[in-house]
Amino acid sequence: MSTTAANVFLGTGRRKTATARVRLTEGTGKIAINDREAEAYFSHENFAKLATAPLQTVSLRDKVDVVANVAGGGVSGQAEAVAHGIARALQKLNPELRAALKKAGHLTRDPREKERKKAGQPGARKRFQFSKR
Repeated sequence: MSTTAANVFLGTGRRKTATARVRLTEGTGKIAINDREAEAYFSHENFAKLATAPLQTVSLRDKVDVVANVAGGGVSGQAEAVAHGIARALQKLNPELRAALKKAGHLTRDPREKERKKAGQPGARKRFQFSKR
């Protein structure tokens, strides 16, 4: 490993089928997601804001650098997975931030997943049309 920074904080974030591996280092506020800038990676600015929300909550937006690798899922799930990973890494950086992150809901893993399709019906819950005659 060719890491020059001594203190690297890792965090894994998940949402739906997206998984983000986040590396947090002290720096100037650069955020790279899959080797691209956050604003360039996410199609809409709201997703970029969502991904960096934990940094805004604890006011460390310009004090740490974030490098994230994210795979699986869609844009929304990936943005939330990155946010979850950043929150977990921030907690390792400074355990005193836990209360603020938890209160804002950044540390909670959203358990909602897509329900599987069942046999004998067209979707997870939908039934084929019933015909009396």
